[in-house]
Amino acid sequence: MASVSFENLAPQVSRQICKELQQLISDPPEGIKVILNEEDISDIQAIIDGPAGTPYASGHFRVKLVLGKDFPSGPPKGFFLTKIFHPNVSQQGEICVNTLKKDWKPDLGIKHIFLTIKCLLIVPNAESALNEEAGKLLLEHYEDYFQRAKMMTEIHAKVSQNQSNADAHLNEDNSPTEGPTASKKAATDRTVLADKKKPVVKDKKRTLKRL
Repeated sequence: MASVSFENLAPQVSRQICKELQQLISDPPEGIKVILNEEDISDIQAIIDGPAGTPYASGHFRVKLVLGKDFPSGPPKGFFLTKIFHPNVSQQGEICVNTLKKDWKPDLGIKHIFLTIKCLLIVPNAESALNEEAGKLLLEHYEDYFQRAKMMTEIHAKVSQNQSNADAHLNEDNSPTEGPTASKKAATDRTVLADKKKPVVKDKKRTLKRL
């Protein structure tokens, strides 16, 4: 599943992709967060939030795009790195959607691809199923499909409670819980967290601009 290096792409294509990634980071679509690999800018990944009203709701799914040497004339390949029970996603994670096959157009951008994958979570297509079991359940026993997909989401795509609440519990263990010292430490912790977060975006943008 290794992605082709940007060195194998035309310079103008590489610049366009970097520009798109920078825009996605500064102004991300709702429910989609691009993850930039600063060591390999061609490693295009994102976290897609499961849409409400679907069995994937409250899940967070990591997806990856693999660019071929003929990109953008040829479509990229899409993969779910997070396990998911979906008619259009194989057990190996490969995504089957017309936008990445017969309906591909060279002017479709990275943003459009991620939005298409998110829409696939809302409206699965049983007619082009890579997971035959999921496709059959979707058509014949929707409630069973829904429960199976929901169970997989609960197991593989939910952020753990400990992880999601990590910031909230910074001061709970081995630290003062009240008084001036605790207040001062809490303020310090918030400053440290803010300082840790700020350089990340700057570094990402700086990395993109270098390419």
